[in-house]
Amino acid sequence: MTGTLVPSINPDVDKPRMRKRGIVLTGRLENRSIIVTGAGNGIGQATARILAREGARLLLVDKDKQAVALTAESLQQAGGDARAFAADVTDEDAVAGFTAAALESFGAIDGLFANAGIGGAVIPFAERTEAEFRSVIDVNLIGVFLSLRHVLPVMYSAGRGSIVCTGSIGSARGLPLTAAYNASKHAVLGLVRTVASEAGPHGVRINAVLPGMVDTQMLRTTTTVLAPGVDPALGVQEAGKSVSPIGRAARPEEVGEVAAFLLSDAASYVHGAGIPVDGGALATMGNRP
Repeated sequence: MTGTLVPSINPDVDKPRMRKRGIVLTGRLENRSIIVTGAGNGIGQATARILAREGARLLLVDKDKQAVALTAESLQQAGGDARAFAADVTDEDAVAGFTAAALESFGAIDGLFANAGIGGAVIPFAERTEAEFRSVIDVNLIGVFLSLRHVLPVMYSAGRGSIVCTGSIGSARGLPLTAAYNASKHAVLGLVRTVASEAGPHGVRINAVLPGMVDTQMLRTTTTVLAPGVDPALGVQEAGKSVSPIGRAARPEEVGEVAAFLLSDAASYVHGAGIPVDGGALATMGNRP
């Protein structure tokens, strides 16, 4: 698989129509071209909506061709500038393909939200297979590595750019039953810190968001394993209450707002950081009183 630029489901919305009803532009990312991976749902989709609101031109990437096409179409219909690209971030040819597509579409790559990821099996460590472990590492770590590997040279040549990678509270703490996911998210934060030491002199910033319990399909699936028979939406909120002093799970948009800030010039001196978006989970020593 090398990836493909996905035409709009509705051809009438192929051309972006900025400043129309549905998206109120603030201009913070006006005319910035940004790639968003894992844009078909969850945090990636929510962030894409926020970036469109801020005026960015978007290349949306996801392995799910239908989901990413629908996301792009919804933004186009609301007045945003978005294109869909179906690609597997573990396939280097596909990553090269969406990098080239962004350059061809926009002439530059100003930002990258390296967000694509999977949760993996929720099982004890001793029951985990090598194949399952590698499959999570491939998406969550190698996918980020390949995205950085292809986008960074473009940004270096331009002398500017901002990258945000999706880590997790699992980048900073151990999480039971999620060895592959947890290891991959620790590695993502390490990768961000290392790249930061090299990218700064080239005018490129890189940071990570570290979401806590966020109401996404990934977390709902996890809670059905941990609490069978419990409504997934309720399970997510209970998970949020169990770890966050704020006492609830996050909305995907709450992570997206932080990612948009980091991609913007408003964060011009934020570099090499892992920013928790977790309702205070990493700041505490356990559950709320």
